[in-house]
Amino acid sequence: MSQSNATQVIHSIPVCELTGAVSVPIYQTSTFVQEAPGVHKGYDYARSNNPTRAALEKIAAQLEHGVAGFAFASGLAAIDAVLKLLKAGDEILAVDDIYGGAFRLFTHVYEKFGITVQYVDTTRIENLVDAISPKTKLIWIETPTNPTLKITDIQAVGVLAKAHDILLCVDNTFATPILQEPLLLGADLVVHSATKYLGGHSDLIAGLVITKSQELADQIKFIQNASGGILAPFDSWLVIRGIETLPLRIKQHSVNALQLAEALENHPAVDKVYYPGLPHHVNHAIAKKQFSGFGGIISFSLKNDTAEQATHLLKNLRYFKLAESLGGVKSLACHPASMTHKSIPREKRLQTGVQDSLIRLSVGLEEVEDLWKDLFDALEIAHEQTIAQICKAH
Repeated sequence: MSQSNATQVIHSIPVCELTGAVSVPIYQTSTFVQEAPGVHKGYDYARSNNPTRAALEKIAAQLEHGVAGFAFASGLAAIDAVLKLLKAGDEILAVDDIYGGAFRLFTHVYEKFGITVQYVDTTRIENLVDAISPKTKLIWIETPTNPTLKITDIQAVGVLAKAHDILLCVDNTFATPILQEPLLLGADLVVHSATKYLGGHSDLIAGLVITKSQELADQIKFIQNASGGILAPFDSWLVIRGIETLPLRIKQHSVNALQLAEALENHPAVDKVYYPGLPHHVNHAIAKKQFSGFGGIISFSLKNDTAEQATHLLKNLRYFKLAESLGGVKSLACHPASMTHKSIPREKRLQTGVQDSLIRLSVGLEEVEDLWKDLFDALEIAHEQTIAQICKAH
């Protein structure tokens, strides 16, 4: 894909025209002096616009081949801005295996305002065809999904959405624009939790929205200014700094993750491994067509499918740190059922494949041999426990 070119990414970050600085300046200011009332250099108040944030927004638009980008204080603030395009009586068709924070926002906030949500397995286009109604105004997909890494055919959904005059928004957080380009495949909007791979160092909270059309750009800009959930100048600079190394990081995340996924498949304590780069992944063919790589996230479940067993394994990891979030240089592990997806009812979690023992790994940039030894040692303990329990039961 075109944006996987590291040279293009690095040189999308501008040199300061005023000073020649190779790093984008941080404009840590709340207001700007005007020459006369309403006469200024394009900036009047930092909520409406800020040069550092504007630089990030332009870079984000270039990365995703969009008309404009908009930076928000978090990924959920970015999602919230997109939902504000809707009105009471509208309906969202959302991917069933959805991020818990998005589920909470959709279900517990926006349904109160008369916006209904249907959760659909979007990996099968016929499910969307059957679910569309005259009220459907937005299709919301994550691909890969969080945490079972299902892959939706963006191009096919885009054709369907366009035929019914429905907006298509893709959460591209896991794949990043290095591996997947939703706007070129037919999406109208892309969102990112820039907290994750774009920032890349687990040191910021940020969100992005990128639009395909100027009409949507104007609407999101109005919502950003009116609602005020903007990204601060320093955090904007941190995201820009992270983007400079994004192509190299994503490449190594993907290499490490594929090796670990292949090794996990062969361990007797492991039940299922979810990674789109594995040939047996249910959506592997679509992933090969849609991605230029398979990313750094792996999920797997244990044969002893209990939350207690998962917890015990997680406590025995050393390099994989038990924490929320993902996409940083350090490897992280989490238990979705009790962490990222706790807000989703257990019955619904199980329906979408989020088992009680499911563990999600954000594979970092450590030496892959060290990461595998860490996993192997913890899995051996889990396997020994399982055998002991079986023997005890008999």
